[in-house]
Amino acid sequence: MLVQEYLDKHMLARKIEDAVNAAVRAKTPDPLLFISNHMRKSVPSVITKVKARQILDSRGIPTVEVDLFTNKGMFRASAPSGASSGLYEAVELRDGDEGKYMGKSVTKAVRNINEKISEALVGMDPTLQSQIDQVMIDLDKTEKKGELGANAILAVSIAACKAGAAEKDVPLYKHIADLSGSSNGTLPVPAFTVLSGGKHGGNNLAIQEIMVLPVGARTFEEALQMGSESYHQLKAVISEKYGSHRCNVGEDGGFAPNVSSVREGLDLVKEAIGRTEFKEKIKMAINVAATEFCIGTKYDLDFKSIEKAGKNFMSSEDLIELYKDLCSNYPIVSVEDPFDKEDWEHSKLFSRLQITQVVGGDLLMSNPKRIEKAIQESTCNAILLKVNQIGTVTEAIEAVKLGKDAHWGVIVSHQSGETEDTFIADLSVGLATGQIKAGAPCQGERLCKYNQLLRIEEELGDQANYAGQGWRIS
Repeated sequence: MLVQEYLDKHMLARKIEDAVNAAVRAKTPDPLLFISNHMRKSVPSVITKVKARQILDSRGIPTVEVDLFTNKGMFRASAPSGASSGLYEAVELRDGDEGKYMGKSVTKAVRNINEKISEALVGMDPTLQSQIDQVMIDLDKTEKKGELGANAILAVSIAACKAGAAEKDVPLYKHIADLSGSSNGTLPVPAFTVLSGGKHGGNNLAIQEIMVLPVGARTFEEALQMGSESYHQLKAVISEKYGSHRCNVGEDGGFAPNVSSVREGLDLVKEAIGRTEFKEKIKMAINVAATEFCIGTKYDLDFKSIEKAGKNFMSSEDLIELYKDLCSNYPIVSVEDPFDKEDWEHSKLFSRLQITQVVGGDLLMSNPKRIEKAIQESTCNAILLKVNQIGTVTEAIEAVKLGKDAHWGVIVSHQSGETEDTFIADLSVGLATGQIKAGAPCQGERLCKYNQLLRIEEELGDQANYAGQGWRIS
């Protein structure tokens, strides 16, 4: 074949001419590099390979990492994991071989990606997120993704989302906004974990987290400063009251001094906030995780104390009175999982008081059916979205839409088992959730999310909008 015939067959002359014209219009100082990049972008991208491996999360427990390849490059994602799994959430697949990582290995999930999912997705357009996710759901054929593993499906789904953004040559948060039909990205108010208890802290504090929310900040950058300063002031307070040896931290980076009551913990955080220059600009939130200390229909706030456990139970009505008292004496604006995950009635009663945001975490499990039921029954008024509980990017977007349509708050959340993947930062901006929960302002797997939000705010420049006082209605 002659050169001219080859050029004509593939319409290269026209494409090269377009690239040269674009270089002239751009007045580029390096026309060869510009033309090369222009030509590369003109080639439609498809998924060419999906490769998975087992890595360790922030707790030293195995999880799934995926490299998804297109002719535009390689896109990496990993799946987070929680301390416990619920009945209503998507199922992560683990090997169960007690001889390796105490049964926590994920080589089966890795093999499913390398041998099944990769073959099904090769040749697909990475911008078609819903189609990619549906192919994996159809391939799995189970309601909770137990055949291939939600950890396998989610890691691939996130990697595909990143590839889709690259194909469109837009930031990831913009691609997510496009997928959801959203127009205005919003920088979320971060809920920084500063004090850890429950399953996450080796102390006697029953509730799982005490958080600070810098709702009075003007920018995310200032919000991060408020969170960091509050955290370090808390360290000073703990050192003074209990000694520096009590400044150990829990799984998500919050300090875990051996406080014996919720009020003692809240007092520490309140004093730390008071030592900053921001004071009333910072609010507080608690994650009760009440299911962990519910026994039958009673609650044991002393369940972690060897001396007191089982001796002083509280009813659901007692807890409501406790929360009312706490919200009147501390600047608490959000309470997560105030009752057992099956105690819908008392969650309704507490929500109706309208004294704080009531978040359904264990209650909802990011499960669309439970979210719809909770909306119909006004069981709570905010969703905690953990992408690993639902399993795909598409389903996460749909869950957020359910909450927003009901005028509920939405919090994009990390997990106790995290990785260096920053996807949830872009997700929170793209879906304009107004709230993000990514742990303490320390530890690499937590900070990488907050640092990514800093980069996004910088990139948006004058268009950046921090949720601030409108954190629940973004």
